[in-house]
Amino acid sequence: MKIIVTGGAGFIGSVMVQYLVNTYPEDMILNLDKLTYAGNLENLKPVEDKPNYKFVKGDIADRAFIFKLFEEEKPDVIINFAAESHVDRSVEHPEEFVRTNVMGTTTLLDACKTYGIKRYHQVSTDEVYGDLPLDRPDLFFTETTPLHASSPYSASKASADLFVMAYHRTFGIPVTISRCSNNYGQYQFPEKLIPLMISRALADEQLPVYGDGANVRDWLHVEDHCKAIDLIVRNGRVGEIYNIGGHNERTNLQVVRTILSALGKPESLIKYVKDRPGHDRRYAIDPEKLEKELGWKPQYNFDTGIRQTIDWYLNNQDWWKRIISGEYQNYFREMYKDRVSD
Repeated sequence: MKIIVTGGAGFIGSVMVQYLVNTYPEDMILNLDKLTYAGNLENLKPVEDKPNYKFVKGDIADRAFIFKLFEEEKPDVIINFAAESHVDRSVEHPEEFVRTNVMGTTTLLDACKTYGIKRYHQVSTDEVYGDLPLDRPDLFFTETTPLHASSPYSASKASADLFVMAYHRTFGIPVTISRCSNNYGQYQFPEKLIPLMISRALADEQLPVYGDGANVRDWLHVEDHCKAIDLIVRNGRVGEIYNIGGHNERTNLQVVRTILSALGKPESLIKYVKDRPGHDRRYAIDPEKLEKELGWKPQYNFDTGIRQTIDWYLNNQDWWKRIISGEYQNYFREMYKDRVSD
């Protein structure tokens, strides 16, 4: 089977690519990534020389390129991670999110319609549901929760999901969608909460916490997320949506304090800053459908997962320090200029 993973040089995508390459040596895994600021081919070092791995540089919103790629590669499965994903950036530059997250998705779907596909899987987010009140811990997002996007980022992802289901209904494309809670783990770009707090705490710099820090997120380890997606792609029912969550709710302040405690740093490093516009208060996912239908269970709870994550960042400081300095962008030019399709 030939699987194209779009956005495979990003955080979750690179963990997915490694998992597929190592778990299914009989499958060919093609990593398609535009290598924008969050794409880092150093994430793929462990598999870059494997015979069932190939990297192609390209833009999912480039129609001519995508159609040529489908014609040449004839993929069986598409797993679409490629997305602009940082909420703060979407507030400043929403048009970039429309181009990649919406138009990129419809371009891939048009290629599937033209050339055929066994499964198109859309990786989405729980943010399409909006948020939940802090005083109702009994409420959770289910697959039937109405879409109620709060940010330009979540609006673009919700739009993409609607297009995916519309192409399934109108053109019969075999699709599935997964909506996950907040991911954490190895290879996460250092602008996101957990790696940002780890790197800044190690440097004894102030840790910016939005508002009162009471915003609640349901934390999902990236490895558990990738195993869930693999289950959905191989065994999930066509035309269905599956929520992926870890049952690990923590306030942002609890997360930051956990990191400080693990690193032996004082809480005086915490600095409360002005909240961002439209900041969702609580996300919490009910993954019962995924658990019952496909037998998925997370390997990590937050306590074991955050310890593994902190240890990884402590043991791989060269990796994230190169990103902070911008050096990682040289890796593609140095290592891949003669080895990839451009």
